[in-house]
Amino acid sequence: MRETPRSQGTAGDPGTEPPQPRPGRALAHTTGASGSGTPHRSDGRPPQTPRGARYTGPAGRLGTTPPVPRRSASPFLTPGALLTLCVALFALITWQVVTDGQLRYVDERIELRIAGHGRPALTELLADLGSMEVALPVLATAIAYALGQRRRAEALRAALAMAAVPALVVPLKALIDRQGPLTEAVGFYPSGHTATAMVAYCGAALLVSVRLMPAAVLLTVATGIGLMLRGYHWPLDVLASCCLGGALLLISSMGRRRSSSRTPTGCSGPS
Repeated sequence: MRETPRSQGTAGDPGTEPPQPRPGRALAHTTGASGSGTPHRSDGRPPQTPRGARYTGPAGRLGTTPPVPRRSASPFLTPGALLTLCVALFALITWQVVTDGQLRYVDERIELRIAGHGRPALTELLADLGSMEVALPVLATAIAYALGQRRRAEALRAALAMAAVPALVVPLKALIDRQGPLTEAVGFYPSGHTATAMVAYCGAALLVSVRLMPAAVLLTVATGIGLMLRGYHWPLDVLASCCLGGALLLISSMGRRRSSSRTPTGCSGPS
C-alpha cells in the first residue's frame, strides 16, 4: 500500500519553520573552536587540505602570500666579470699603444688639442691629487681607521693594493717607453698619478664607507683631467691606469668577500 507523502507547509503556516543548523556542526567549523584559532576538523584531527594550512595575511585574513622571486644578479656585474673587463681593456690599450694602432692616433690628436687649456694653477692642483704626497695620507688615515675597527685583513689588502701600483707601473713605463705629449722624455705609459689616485681614494672609501665612493671617483677623474690639460699624459695613459687601478681594487674586494663568507654568522668578537 502506497504511503501518502506529507504535505509541505506554506509560508503562511504558523507551525512550519525553516530548517535550523545543528549547533554541534556549526561549532566544529567555527574559527577558534577548541582554542586552536584556526579552522580544523570536528574530530580534533589537524586539517589535511592546503586550505586549512593557510597563514593569515597582513590584515588578519586567511590567505597565502605568494613568494616573491629574487632578481638574480647580472652575470656582467659580478666582480669576476668586471675584473676580466678591466684586464681586457688594459691589454687592448697597451697593444694599441705599442703597435701604433688607430686608438693611439686618435689619442694623440685629442691630447694635442686639449693640452694647455684651463687655468694652470687649477689644472696643476688637479694633477697633484694623484701624487704620493697627497693621496697616500688619505689612504693611511683610512687604514688607521680600519685597524681601529679591528679590520686588519681589509687594511692589509688596501695597503697591498697600493704597494702594487708602483710595482706594476714602473716596469711598464720602462718596457713600453712612450714619449710624453709636450716633451721628448719617455716613460709616460701608464699614468702613475692616475693609478695612485684611484687606488688610494677608492680604497679609502671602501675602508671607511661606500657612501664616499662617488667623491673618490670624482677625485680620480679630476686627477686624470688635470694630467691631460697640463700635458703630462696622453688620454690612453690615464684610461689604462684606470683599468689597472680598477683591477687592483676588484682583487682586493674579492678577497674581502671571501674572508667574510668564511666567518661564521653566529660568532662574535671578544667583548
